[in-house]
Amino acid sequence: MADALSLIPAAVQRNLSDKLYEKRKYAALEIENTVKNLASAGDHEKLSKVIDILVKEFAKSPQPNHRKGGVLALAAVTVGLSSAAPQYLEQIVPPVIDSFLDQDSRVRYYACEALYNIAKIVRGEFIFFFNQIFDALCKLSADSDPSVQSAAHVLDGLVKDIVTESDEFSVEEFIPLLKERMNVLNPFVRRFLVEWITVLDSVPDFDMLGFLPDFLDGLFNMLSDSSHEIRQHAVSALSEFLQEIKNSPSVDYGRMAQILVQRASSPDEFTRLTAITWINEFVKLGGDQLVRYYADILGAILPCISDKNEEIREVARETNEELRSIHVEPSDGFDVGAILSVAKRQLSSDHEATRIEALNWTSALLNKHRAEVMCFLYDIFDTLLKALSDSSDDVVLLVLEVHAGIAKDPQHFRHLIVFLIHNFRSDSSLLERRGALIIRRLCVLLDAERVYRELSTILEGEDNLDFASTMVQALNLILLTSSELSKLRNILRGSLVNREGKELLVALYASWCHSPMAIISLCLLSQAYQHASVVIQSLVEEDMNVKFFVQLDKLIRLLETPIFTYLRLQLLEPGRYPWLLKTLYGLLMLLPQQSGAFRILQTRLKTVPTYSFSGGGDQISRAFSGVPFSQYMMHHHEDGDAEDYNINSSHQGINFAARLQQFENVQNQHRGQARSKENYSNSTSSSSTSKEVRTSKEQQPPSLTSLSLAENNRPPARSSRKGSGHH
Repeated sequence: MADALSLIPAAVQRNLSDKLYEKRKYAALEIENTVKNLASAGDHEKLSKVIDILVKEFAKSPQPNHRKGGVLALAAVTVGLSSAAPQYLEQIVPPVIDSFLDQDSRVRYYACEALYNIAKIVRGEFIFFFNQIFDALCKLSADSDPSVQSAAHVLDGLVKDIVTESDEFSVEEFIPLLKERMNVLNPFVRRFLVEWITVLDSVPDFDMLGFLPDFLDGLFNMLSDSSHEIRQHAVSALSEFLQEIKNSPSVDYGRMAQILVQRASSPDEFTRLTAITWINEFVKLGGDQLVRYYADILGAILPCISDKNEEIREVARETNEELRSIHVEPSDGFDVGAILSVAKRQLSSDHEATRIEALNWTSALLNKHRAEVMCFLYDIFDTLLKALSDSSDDVVLLVLEVHAGIAKDPQHFRHLIVFLIHNFRSDSSLLERRGALIIRRLCVLLDAERVYRELSTILEGEDNLDFASTMVQALNLILLTSSELSKLRNILRGSLVNREGKELLVALYASWCHSPMAIISLCLLSQAYQHASVVIQSLVEEDMNVKFFVQLDKLIRLLETPIFTYLRLQLLEPGRYPWLLKTLYGLLMLLPQQSGAFRILQTRLKTVPTYSFSGGGDQISRAFSGVPFSQYMMHHHEDGDAEDYNINSSHQGINFAARLQQFENVQNQHRGQARSKENYSNSTSSSSTSKEVRTSKEQQPPSLTSLSLAENNRPPARSSRKGSGHH
């Protein structure tokens, strides 16, 4: 070591470690001259020893001033070596790079200056150390000392120039280093990285686009940076890459699509907009290449359709339509099940627009790929049923269209109706709020008669009698009022003269028995007036409750609507329709005289012309004489005699006596259930007070008053029926 130290004069060594910069600089110049002489003499051994001394005794010295002088001296050695410098770079450059991490900021500063001078001399040979230099510069870009930052920035500019001129630079080796640092949050580091990406991308020979998936996520991260400058740099870089993608014949859309999908849900609005804009371009440019990513893309698009930002909403809608218009098959890798899963998940969205588009996708898949959708039906069916309770009418209507598409298959049709009734049973508010909308729409989509027959069949065996009654009343009101069911009403009006009407009447009758007023309405609609009158007479005191009178009031008011115009016109001929008149008077007798419905019906009946009774006196007297229905039917058909209507051969022979028995049996079940509930309620309320009463009364005999009260509290006996219809 002593021999090596003798190569550098002692005065030079002292000045090289002096605290004054000028002395260190002077010493560095002396070393430069020494190195020039050795290089001219070709004494490589001594040159190597000089460099080794400068590294060990100075650049790596514990003393800061030694280290400052050391890095300056290494730069001076490089200058002195000139063209011969590249062969000594492995000795010179690493210790200078290590000095970038020195605790002393001045050492770091001089290290930047030294490396700058080294780079100017060796130029392209510098690339061998690029990754280490890049790593060091990345750290220095965020240095706490502004002067160090400034020096690093100057050095960085030179390194960029060298790299862009070099044929030896390897982007492939550089990308892992870049990717590793892309998620750093420091704004200085971010600016440093974006600048490098931009510079390298500007060089035609460097394929940065091919490596874009490796650092794209990092660029998107920068879009939400607090620094406006960083955001602008990121936007500029992304815009340039997107333009390159549009002009490139080969792009790896898949990997980038996965990144964009994640960024589309970013809490930052501008990041979401940029991501959805990129997705939009990807779908347009490389739609076929993205087939296996469709579900992920759709999962990103649907929430954005309801974004609070209008621009995001517009781009998302456009992308959604573009994606749906692409024609692909499962054989192409199109995953129907994955798309359905996304649509199912988005049906739980808080936003109506998103739920609507999820349903549009389900409907589109059902139309294009029915067989595949049916394979996943049980994965989505419950969710679709729950959607019938959605707060939006538009969503409910779309759900019904999807259900109608599914229900084209008979087994799924019954499944739908069963689950629909189940939903109505478990959620009474659904029936109240949406019952009419759902039933009417299903009648349009699936044929009204088919829907009503299936509903009736299921309700006929319903165990929950209260629900059955409520459901039937709702169905009956829809039948009587909805324009969508006009064809069904026309069929029922011909129940006494054609088989189709008769079969429909019988099919509905079984479930309509759950509601007396529904049965009476059905009879009036079917022009089975005599049977309606008999049903009215079969009613007993227990049937006359608040619900009954509410339904009766609705019926009376419905009789004044256009739907029952034919019935009101028939009142012009009471001689030919005696049972109609008797039915209406029967309803009038049930109504409280002070009610509005009573006054409406009474006013209507007062308009019946008396002159039209002529010629029909005998028939009318029989109709109002109280002859039992079963006896009357042995000699006459409904609504006039056979000679007048010539229906003897076409009448379908409806066994109204059996129908009446069916009605009475169902109503007896309702009454029995009502009594059971009342008894249970009474026993429950009585047990709560029995202990209090027992103490004072258990020793006393029952009084006359208590016996009288008990007698009065007994359920009334069923009153005997009068007139026709008694069996």
